[in-house]
Amino acid sequence: MAASSGELRRSPVAMSWRTPLVIIVCGCAIALLGFGPRASLGFFIQPMSREFSWGRDVFGLALALQNLLWGLGQPVAGAIADRFGVLRVMWVGALLYAGGLLMMRYAATPLSLDLGAGVLIGFGLSGCSFNLVLSAFSKLLPIERRGVALGAGTAAGSFGQFLFAPFGVAMIGNFGWQAALTVFAGLMLLIIPLSLALATPPATAVKVAAADDQSFKTALAEAFGHRSYVLLVLGFFTCGFQLAFITVHLPAYLVDRGIPAQTGGWVIATIGLFNIIGSLSVGWLQNRLPKRYILSALYFARALSIATFVSLPITSFSAIAFGAVTGLTWLSTVPPTSALVALMFGTRWFATLYGFAFVSHQVGGFLGVWLGGVVFEKFGSYTPIWWLSVLFGVLSALINLPIVEAPVARPVAQPA
Repeated sequence: MAASSGELRRSPVAMSWRTPLVIIVCGCAIALLGFGPRASLGFFIQPMSREFSWGRDVFGLALALQNLLWGLGQPVAGAIADRFGVLRVMWVGALLYAGGLLMMRYAATPLSLDLGAGVLIGFGLSGCSFNLVLSAFSKLLPIERRGVALGAGTAAGSFGQFLFAPFGVAMIGNFGWQAALTVFAGLMLLIIPLSLALATPPATAVKVAAADDQSFKTALAEAFGHRSYVLLVLGFFTCGFQLAFITVHLPAYLVDRGIPAQTGGWVIATIGLFNIIGSLSVGWLQNRLPKRYILSALYFARALSIATFVSLPITSFSAIAFGAVTGLTWLSTVPPTSALVALMFGTRWFATLYGFAFVSHQVGGFLGVWLGGVVFEKFGSYTPIWWLSVLFGVLSALINLPIVEAPVARPVAQPA
């Protein structure tokens, strides 16, 4: 009798040094390192813009390209990881990420900024971000550990944001933005040894159950013909729009309103800190409550927090409070979204199908960052984008409600 997919996941782990705890710890460390610098790039807008006399639209375009290419590269990186294993994909991603940060450090023209901060970091993130960490967790860990592990991996990315935001502000203030980017680049190389714990075998080296023996094209056709998957993908757009806009433009927005840059660093750090609570809580809740209701509540709560924040006077206290409330819903959408993909279609093509969902997320991120810069340069205010974020949040709360939480119905071969 063929081994079950759960048995296949457990046996390689049990027979090596890569215990579930080691896998989770190393994966969380990669998520922390991958998400930290990326979440801190908004603090480089003002020093670099001052030095090179760039408008915020220039920096906004570079980071918008980063979000878009991260999204477009994610299903490609996911498909390669599903086919050949995640190890080499993570190595290439870490090298591209480090190279992009170094190129950003030496950027003197908008084009070089676009290539470094946009193209190299964008494609680097697609190969070594928490998305592939979650894919490795889904493939290597038994199902009873998966929910908490997905929450922990997402929370670790938030902890990276918590650590790197004030660290980046301090580095810029004491040593300059060039030194900060150089240090960030060096830290990205730590992903290479850590990824050894997350190595997954090539598809050809693993016997899969008949239900999982599905071609790439068939998996894509099945997913995009499935109504619940399409709704999930559409709702994920809003998450990217809001997160990218806030990450990149909130620090400058607060300075415009008279809030010190150091406070902006602590606001971004607060978002990361409270998202650890949110992500772990959602990772625990998704085994007890319908995931579609969790997602709907998260999107609506985020829309409500944004509307409240921009409607009240901006102070250091209100900014920190906004960071705390926003943090609870920040990346908390990722565990139920990724869990729904695994529930609907299994783990055979998980990295690929979650990668396509992430394209929608990053298209939203591209528009959030780019429109933020364009609207500010045209109107001198971010107000239209704040309220557009509120609208998208309400729409996504409604879009997720009809999702059906069940494995996709597949035809069963009939005997002759």
